[in-house]
Formats: sequence, structure tokens, C-alpha cells
Amino acid sequence: MLRRLGVLDWIRVGLLALGLLFVASGLLPLAEATASLTEIGPLLVFLVGVIVLAELTKEAQVFDAIAARMAVLGRGNYFALFLLCTVFASFITIFLNLDTTAVLLTPVMLALAPKARIAALPLAMTTIWFANTASLLFPVSNLTNLLAMHRIELSPLEFASFMWAPQAVAIAVTMAFLWAYFWRRGRRRDLRYTPPLLEPIADRALFTAASAACVLFIVALLARVEVWAAATAAGLVVVVAFAVRDRKRLTWRLVPWQLLIFVTGLFLVVPTLSRYGLDDLMHWMLGDERDPYRTAAVGAGLANVVNNLPAYKALEGVIPAGDRGQLFALLVGTNVGTVVTPWASLATLLWFESCRRHDVRVPMRRFLLTGAGLAVTGVLATTWALVAFG
Repeated sequence: MLRRLGVLDWIRVGLLALGLLFVASGLLPLAEATASLTEIGPLLVFLVGVIVLAELTKEAQVFDAIAARMAVLGRGNYFALFLLCTVFASFITIFLNLDTTAVLLTPVMLALAPKARIAALPLAMTTIWFANTASLLFPVSNLTNLLAMHRIELSPLEFASFMWAPQAVAIAVTMAFLWAYFWRRGRRRDLRYTPPLLEPIADRALFTAASAACVLFIVALLARVEVWAAATAAGLVVVVAFAVRDRKRLTWRLVPWQLLIFVTGLFLVVPTLSRYGLDDLMHWMLGDERDPYRTAAVGAGLANVVNNLPAYKALEGVIPAGDRGQLFALLVGTNVGTVVTPWASLATLLWFESCRRHDVRVPMRRFLLTGAGLAVTGVLATTWALVAFG
């Protein structure tokens, strides 16, 4: 098993080991460590439930069927396909988490590319950019949102009432950059694409059960059910369906242990560092004015340096309790701004690995420059929408 661990896996294990060392040495008091881990208990349950739901939904061919029918519906028109891809990637990110879009939707879209004779890079960039920029609307859309929930103290619908305008602006800006730099005729060369032939569903019962579970999850969120309970219930539906129809697909590999140990380690290491000077540095970076534009910019910049989860956790600690406006601005920076460096979000790192497996070359210079343009424009425009409407 140790031989199968990649560099990212060792970093996650190392982070957890460092956190446990801090607790064992007394640098982080046991009471604080216990409180920190108790805080993330529901988050870890949610992660398991939603990842299992998404993985088994993909195995049931739900994503494949939607992608293929989407390409058929476009009838060879690239602009129509572009709009459909925007809706599809945004919807999956908003309701099933950005990691689902980056990890599970990316292979589906890349597999669609050769069938419809579509260039793979525009499809790939659509999934990863929307995985980050479309993750503002609901708490479940991004782990940073879930981390913020204990401070913001809003239901999912109340959260969305603050974020609907910023989310709409973020999607609009992302669409403009995608079309200009990846989808327009001068970039793709082909005038039209070839709609693919629809393939039959292997197991209609599993397809129906997985589709129903996804609908159940979305309805539960809108009905203000706790996110961990909604994810667990929906995940159990597909697990039972696969236990009856295709038990061999139910393996321990479905459990997202990498994310679990990363988040656990994060909640031990960051509180320790905060006790020994990190809070002072973060406070200096944010300033005393509580300016939303500065907060968003600092969040985006730090996320592209160290990753958005530790960046959010470090900055959150110095924002006054009850200051929802500044917390929302921080979420804008650590969500929308994480499109520049490959390590800015876990989703982007996993997306690069998926592109490598599918032999899709991502020009790094183009990725960095277009991502920087999107990050600056997107963060500014989205923060403006938050100030004006949120």
C-alpha cells in the first residue's frame, strides 16, 4: 500500500502526523484539539457521504448519459455546447461539491471529446474553472464554505441569499474568459463538432437509483436538512442499490481517506500555529479596516501560495465573530481566486492528474496567464457583487 502513495498522499499523512505531534508535545492543548476535531465531525461525515454518492453515481453512468445527451442536444454547434457545459459543470459544483466536478466529471468530459471529435482542452478547462468559481452558492459547494458555516450560522438557503449575486457574476466572468481563450473559433479551429452516438445504459435500475439519490440530496438541502444528514441518506440509497445489483463495486477505495486525514491534520496544525504568531501575521495582512476587497485579495493570494483550505483556516481565525461580510469576502477570494497555481485547491491538483491519465496536455504558461486574468477580474467583480447585493 505504501508504494501506491503519491506525493500528495505523503503530504496529507505528514500533515496529520505533524498535528498529532503538536498535541502529544503539548504545543496544542488536548482540550483545544478535542474542540477542534469535534467541530469538524459533521464535516467529515458529509465528505464521506457526498464522495460515495458522487463515485457511485458516476459508476451508474449518470454523468456519462448526461454528457452524451448534452453533446447530442448541441447538434454540432459549439456555442450551444459551451452553454450546456457551463450549466452542467456549474450545477454539479453547486450541488455535489467542486471535487466531484474536478475528479469525476473531468474524465467523463474527456472521454466524450474523442467520440464527438471535440478538442479536449476546452472541455477540461471548463470543468476545473467552474469547479472553483461556481463553488460559492451553497455550503456543500466547497469545503471552505462548510468550514465557514459554524461562524456564519446560516441555513443553506440563507447562505445562498447572500451569495446568489456573487455566484452569478463569478459564472459570467468565467464564461467570458473560457470563450475568449479556449472555446471561440480562433482557438478551437473547427467550425462544428460531430454529435456522438448514444450508448445504452448498462443497468437501468442502478441508473434510476443513483439519479433518485442525487435528487433526494438536492431536495434535502433545499428543505434545510443538515448537510451531513442529507449526504449520508443519499449515499446510503446508492450503497444499498449497488449492494443488491453490483456488490463488487463497493470497496474501501470509495472512502475518501486522503481528504479525511488532510482536513483532520489541518484542524490540528493551523490552531497550533495560530497560538505562536500566525494570527498576528494574518491580522497584519488583512488590516484593521475590514475592507472586503482587501480580504478577498489576501485570501486569493494566500490560497495560490499555500492552498485554499489552510489559507481560509488561517485567515478565518482573525476575523471578528459575527462579521459575516468579511467572512463572505474571504470565501470569494479562497474560492474564485484559486485558478492560478496548480496547487491552489485540491480539486486543481486532482484535475491535473486526471488530465495526465487521459494524455491531455495542459500548456502551463497559458494556464497560469489566463488563470491570473480570471482570478483578478473574477475576484474584483464578485466582491463588488457581494458588496452591492449581498
